[in-house]
Amino acid sequence: MTRAQANVVRAFALWTVYVWVTRIWNIWGDDSRDGAFKAVHTVIAVISVAFAVAAWIVVRRVRLRQLAAEAAAAAGAPAELTARRSS
Repeated sequence: MTRAQANVVRAFALWTVYVWVTRIWNIWGDDSRDGAFKAVHTVIAVISVAFAVAAWIVVRRVRLRQLAAEAAAAAGAPAELTARRSS
């Protein structure tokens, strides 16, 4: 995963959190919505935000492994050893 690809996923995760926090804020502030509507959309928001956080964590781990492998390769470690360490 390149740095640019990682940044796209991070931007998507941040956008998802922003949209759902704003949406839930508006839904809970709207007195014309019933409790079931608010509950369902809150569950959807929590799931979406959890996926966004999971995507962020996956990107972080992948990038850290790649950077560690690149650093080890630059230091002269054999490729097989570098691949095993990053798994």
